[in-house]
Amino acid sequence: MIDLPTEARFKILIIDDTPANIALLGLALQDEYEIQIATSGSKGLELATQDPPPDLILLDIMMPDMDGYQTCQRIKQTPELQNIPIIFVTALNEIDAEVQGLSLGAADFLVKPINIETARLRIHYQLEREGMRRELERRESSLRLAASVFAFSHDGIMITDAENNIINVNAAFSRISGYELEDVRGKNPRILKSGRQSDEFYRAMWHSLLTHNHWNGEIWNRNKNGEIYAALTSISTVKDEQGGIHHFIGIFADITLLKNQQYNLERIAHFDALTGVPNRVLLIDRIDQAIAQTQRSGNLMALCYLDLDGFKPVNDTYGHDIGDQLLIAVTRRIKECLRAGDTLARIGGDEFVLVLLDIKEGSECQTVLNRILARVAENTVLAGHSVSVSVSLGFTLYPDDLSDAETLIRHADQAMYVAKQRGKNRYQRFDPFLDQQALEHGKMLSRLEAAFANQEFVLYFQPKINMRLGKILGAEALIRWQHPLRGVLSPAEFLPQIMGTELEVTLGQWVLAQALSYLQTWQAMGMQLTISINISPAHLLNASFVDELAAQLALHPGFTPDCLELEILETAALDDMVKVTQVMHACQQLGIEFALDDFGTGYSSLTYLKTLPAKTLKIDKSFVMDMLNDAEDLAIVTGIIDLTRTFGRDVIAEGVESLQHGSKLLELGCANAQGFAIARPMPAETFIQWVKDWQPIKAWFNKD
Repeated sequence: MIDLPTEARFKILIIDDTPANIALLGLALQDEYEIQIATSGSKGLELATQDPPPDLILLDIMMPDMDGYQTCQRIKQTPELQNIPIIFVTALNEIDAEVQGLSLGAADFLVKPINIETARLRIHYQLEREGMRRELERRESSLRLAASVFAFSHDGIMITDAENNIINVNAAFSRISGYELEDVRGKNPRILKSGRQSDEFYRAMWHSLLTHNHWNGEIWNRNKNGEIYAALTSISTVKDEQGGIHHFIGIFADITLLKNQQYNLERIAHFDALTGVPNRVLLIDRIDQAIAQTQRSGNLMALCYLDLDGFKPVNDTYGHDIGDQLLIAVTRRIKECLRAGDTLARIGGDEFVLVLLDIKEGSECQTVLNRILARVAENTVLAGHSVSVSVSLGFTLYPDDLSDAETLIRHADQAMYVAKQRGKNRYQRFDPFLDQQALEHGKMLSRLEAAFANQEFVLYFQPKINMRLGKILGAEALIRWQHPLRGVLSPAEFLPQIMGTELEVTLGQWVLAQALSYLQTWQAMGMQLTISINISPAHLLNASFVDELAAQLALHPGFTPDCLELEILETAALDDMVKVTQVMHACQQLGIEFALDDFGTGYSSLTYLKTLPAKTLKIDKSFVMDMLNDAEDLAIVTGIIDLTRTFGRDVIAEGVESLQHGSKLLELGCANAQGFAIARPMPAETFIQWVKDWQPIKAWFNKD
């Protein structure tokens, strides 16, 4: 009889010839258990026979000389060791390996690379199970010695005759199963059978019982009310003096709660708590299985990365509870678009991954994705609020993209990012060229970070004037990169590279500080001008933007705040209208005004013109430059100018490239202008001299 330690810690014997595996398991388990280490099967057998023996053995399969299967067989053939639970540690993820191990008596498997949390749970479960088994052995022995235990045992006890008809049951049996003795006397125990276990299971049980006079294991039974419960059961054969079977004694403990806890722990480890779909841990395993299946079938597997468009505004506006409900609703809609063998996993806040199996061709995948796009975009009513989101998807096809699980996810993620850049609510297939672009982007970003540290960025200024009055209004501050080899570079060559990075906000903060410094210097020189600076969406919506702006203003006492104007892109403002409006109002409280840049390029200009508290609209230069030759562009420019009159806003035109452009704008009622016909962007020193030397342009001056 093997007794579990009482005061001492459980002892675990690790048999593995790989030092890295031993170190990983040993370090992870040494605080909870006493650890023994053997680097070969023979050494493991030697340690196992020492007194006291280990309570559990972690056994590597692939070892030289004596492998894990042989070692397991030797252990199970040793009477004093045969009941020690053995967990195989293996890199083999094949059913044949598992069947062979289980046939030799293994209790469980851990697959390399080992997930430590999963390993702890499995080890804890096996030790707890072994403890219950040993406890049952002790109780069985006690039952033979003292029949009085029968009546008071907390575990269910059933006694059958040699023909396996029930003779007697105890009170615990009735409590667990719901059957009284009168209900079951003379009947076969199969009345408890739940149907969960196969006929082969019961044949193996009876073979062990008749051959070894004992069997123990887990049985799923059904109680009188039809409910299924798990019973950790030990059955013994009691023989008469002649050696014939006299009766059988079965003793069992209800371990349903333990099995439910095990199930819940497995779900916590492998499933998303909010939506109930697999998490990233289980996803990787599913992808690996899908790759293996795809290799066998010769079909395609699609791996898709999904990111919701517009989820953050919903979450910020209505709260996290509505956001969570929306995620649950979206998950349900996506699952409705999938087949039984497909996998949907949630790997982040509003990010999901799909694994689509047995795809015959790419168009089949696209059909599923189109269905998902349509379902997700449907309006949703949550707690009385009507909300809507869309989804951007990126996908890649295996084995066209012959990569491992993590790389496939990364490739699909890159394709999803392209889908977002191209307008959202669409899908994009991974292109290997994108991967190279990502590498180049990383290099460029590192170079830009170095450029910032080396103070290679400067501000240029492009004047703004009132053409009719011949008055300088101010200038727009435009960032330039003084590249040590390529000279002065425009923003178009580097700003797109920093979008969505920390450098985007950092550079925006630098521009703000530089512009304020120039303004204070120029005001001290008697130059009363307005400087406008461009603020990126990420910078504007940064949680600390308003506080940062207030702090910068405080560093420049005597500065007139209305001389600073912040320009935001109309299209960017539409992404999170509520938050943008709140930030704009807060900045106006500090005395700062706003201009909507590139006005007319957004898809909802009229809808939001009244909502956004912008003082000035800047007509996009693409309309201004072509208005002399394009009737549609001229109509747009005219319409914008008329809108500003209606809504009481100021207006300024970008892209004034010639005298004719300026004259036409004056004719339409727009006097404020900016463009090459007035001046190109220039360094601060040149701008100061330009202000001193500038004369009104005769073709525009005092023209009606």
